[in-house]
Amino acid sequence: MLALDDPRWKQLKGGYKRAYDASLALRRLEEGDDVWDELWKELHHQGDIGEASYAVVPHLVRIMASRPARDWNFYGLISTIEVERHRKSNPPIPDWLMLDYSAAIDRLLEIALSDLRLVDDQLTVRSILGAVALAKGSLKLGALIANSDASEIDEILDNYDAWSQCYR
Repeated sequence: MLALDDPRWKQLKGGYKRAYDASLALRRLEEGDDVWDELWKELHHQGDIGEASYAVVPHLVRIMASRPARDWNFYGLISTIEVERHRKSNPPIPDWLMLDYSAAIDRLLEIALSDLRLVDDQLTVRSILGAVALAKGSLKLGALIANSDASEIDEILDNYDAWSQCYR
């Protein structure tokens, strides 16, 4: 895992394809600050992500694993990064980060399954389910769940209800 005091943070690119030192926001997150808006803004932009986006994932999992509760931002941001890393226009995960990134996704699955038992908020439930699908290697299902809003899910279910009425 890239140490938060490693000088490489200053050169890693975020969602705008420019350098973004995410270590500063990660330190604030460790201290309990709400930095989710900044992380969303800087690490993902219209499908674009960068090496900084990948480098934050192990730290997000490390930091948030020690918290008593997590909301949709944790699962949603990591899911977005995981989905977008497959986009041809985004860089691959650097070799020096691959093991830590993979281990973080494995740990994310454990946390998500534990949280799923406790969470009632529907946005967080949907974010957890998307993260679980992605962690299990189901990219399309994970992307569908993680990237669909409530109205899109309602539309899918309305179509399913109409279809299923023909077969009852």
